[in-house]
Amino acid sequence: MPTEIENINPNVYDKIKERVTTANEEDDNVADPFDKREIFDLIRNITDPEHPLTLEELHVVQEGLISINNKQNSVFINFTPTIPHCSMATLIGLSIRVKLLRSLPPRFKVTVEITPGTHASEQAVNKQLADKERVAAALENKHLAEVINQCISARG
Repeated sequence: MPTEIENINPNVYDKIKERVTTANEEDDNVADPFDKREIFDLIRNITDPEHPLTLEELHVVQEGLISINNKQNSVFINFTPTIPHCSMATLIGLSIRVKLLRSLPPRFKVTVEITPGTHASEQAVNKQLADKERVAAALENKHLAEVINQCISARG
């Protein structure tokens, strides 16, 4: 990992308001399919590896870049690095993927990719994030797992 911050002065955006949960959403007896906002709420507070800011505040993740299909049990996330040559893109993608795999029922297939045209190594990063064996091997690396766990832990 680089020792210098690549994007020393990133744009910071306002966070959207917290979602108000309804009584039906709290009721375990009511069928409640996942929606884009629910998925967004799971990943919005992941911390950027270089800055004490969330991926939402940096517009790395946005609700409009999320697709979910409950019938096909699939979740698709596009994320947008803050700079086109961001060396943290794979780590950010891994953090998003791990957070969703830990939070969603195992029936869901989670796909995490860089928003098309926003990163110099988009295809290589997407290939790494799609390779289950590479993801598993990365998570076996103690240091990398610690960094990911720090990124996805709830901010208090």
